[in-house]
Amino acid sequence: MNPIKIVKNFSTYAAGFVARYFTLRTFSLVMIYSTITAMSLFVAYLLRFDFDLSSIEGFSPFRVLWVVLPIKLLMLALFGQFKGLLSFFHMPDLLNIFWALTISELIILGTGSTMLHFGFIMIPRGVLVSDYMISVILFSMFRLSIRVYRERMLKDNINPMRRTKRVMIFGAGDIGTSLANDLMARKSLGIEPVVFLDDDPQKCGKQILGLEVLKASGSLEHIVQEYRVDRAIIATSRISGSRIGGVMSQLKKIGIETSIVPSYYDLASGHAKISNMREIDIEDILGRDPVHLDSKLIGEMIKNKVVMVTGAGGSIGSELCRQIASKSPELLVLVDHCEVQMFQIEQKLISMEFGVRIKCCVGSVTDEKRMERIVRKFKPSIIFHAAAHKHVPMMESQPGEALKNNSLGTWIMAGVASRNGVEKFLLISTDKAINPTNVMGASKRLAEKAILAMQNRPGNKTSFVAVRFGNVLGSSGSVIPTFKRQIAEGGPVTVTHTEVTRYFMTIPEAVGLVLQCAVQAVGGEIFVLNMGEPVKVINLARQMIKLSGFEPDVDIQIKIIGLRPGEKLYEELQHTDEHLVKTGHPRIFGFISDTPPPDYEKMNTIAEEIAATSDFKSINDLKNYILKLVPEYRPQFYD
Repeated sequence: MNPIKIVKNFSTYAAGFVARYFTLRTFSLVMIYSTITAMSLFVAYLLRFDFDLSSIEGFSPFRVLWVVLPIKLLMLALFGQFKGLLSFFHMPDLLNIFWALTISELIILGTGSTMLHFGFIMIPRGVLVSDYMISVILFSMFRLSIRVYRERMLKDNINPMRRTKRVMIFGAGDIGTSLANDLMARKSLGIEPVVFLDDDPQKCGKQILGLEVLKASGSLEHIVQEYRVDRAIIATSRISGSRIGGVMSQLKKIGIETSIVPSYYDLASGHAKISNMREIDIEDILGRDPVHLDSKLIGEMIKNKVVMVTGAGGSIGSELCRQIASKSPELLVLVDHCEVQMFQIEQKLISMEFGVRIKCCVGSVTDEKRMERIVRKFKPSIIFHAAAHKHVPMMESQPGEALKNNSLGTWIMAGVASRNGVEKFLLISTDKAINPTNVMGASKRLAEKAILAMQNRPGNKTSFVAVRFGNVLGSSGSVIPTFKRQIAEGGPVTVTHTEVTRYFMTIPEAVGLVLQCAVQAVGGEIFVLNMGEPVKVINLARQMIKLSGFEPDVDIQIKIIGLRPGEKLYEELQHTDEHLVKTGHPRIFGFISDTPPPDYEKMNTIAEEIAATSDFKSINDLKNYILKLVPEYRPQFYD
């Protein structure tokens, strides 16, 4: 190799290295850290020799400093003390300083004889111990003083015209104390924590961050008056939904607004920060136990893989995209027939800065040539099939569209996946597919049969699996947005029947468990999620009215309008020929079926019939046709 070229390349690299690391800021820190090191060492010698350095034979402070200083600066650099923002000083920063100085002193102690051999003076052990303790104190005080200065500056920037709000924080655990600490540091927000409330008797009567911790029971009015509270913030994951409702109801009566900090999921995924309080929503009132997922296995399944999501713009599809993007896939392929919804989720993913490559493909899952082209081009390892028509009453009057999109679309996507060697294909199903009384549920049951049949396709190497779960709170088809709109308009809130019950899950909860199912999938399974206890829809309506600050049947009326087409009073967990079995996760169940899996050739014939006749048969003829394919279906016929 040309030596001139080698020298030139090295010079370029060296210049880049110097430009990157030896900035004015770095030079300033070297000077400050060197001064602190020299001060610490000088004071240590003074303490060790009773302030009489002349008694030390051959002592030269520069000879000692030339040994200690490079070692300490190197360790401080390795532990990030030249890169971190100085004005942010927390426990991890203190630990980094501790380890940097501990290792420095051990190196100096361990190489004492070597340094003596090269003409350097031996540093007494007593000096090293004193120097170690003084160094930790001085370096920590330096960082702490900068943080105090920053917080003081923020305090000085408070708008004098704006009155600071005094808040009490429910929860004196990690979330609550982190929130209080953040609010104290950011005085410019105009929010001042004044007291903690907690149910833990070991914390009550104590102080945290200088604030009293009181028992969160009984009437809260005297606490509000004593501490002049303007606002309450719920900052704990251990409080139940019913307790949140009770607290909020009590505080509303005395005119105190209540907020809640984001969930653990929102904090971990980057959706929110501790200080991003939000209004209490129905998800908080219902209360769900936190879902424990095997994040490591989910990450291993997705990392550096090409993952495709159909129906990417929908409620479930978009949340799938968000959670998948957080697991560092090589490429995330979004497929949806609605370009507006897909654009919205694309922009959301970009704003969250996951650093993932995204490709948006507009197209319908019923367009086989288009789906084939997308899969062949991007070669996904995993496909999450969330594209579907889900609105029960709407599909009752147009069963052909439900069959084409939900059943035929699934068969087409499954076939494309199988022919192109996709590793896993996961269908998002519904609890309405169990003993269905509506077209939507029956078409999804047929979609389940489609993937089970595709599992038996000759030469198939793809693992096909379906996941069933109930209603998701806050989705586009959920009753929640309807109730919110009706309450905002002054009522009435319409409920179909007093005894209607439904299973509800939050969207992040459902999607997290879907990913867990994908990890467990071998091929040919239908999983059902443990959705907790069913909720009466009329009770949900009452809770939402109270959440809005009104009294049900007093301020806002509840009107019973009767069951809509295709609806039933309650949902079921399994077909008559299925048996629930436990899996490796407590929130996920599998099925053992008494009937043999659907035949591939027969299912292919059904798909061809749907494609050929669904646009031409009458509504009742199509329902009769579905009944032949799904014997457990109980159709409702209309003129």
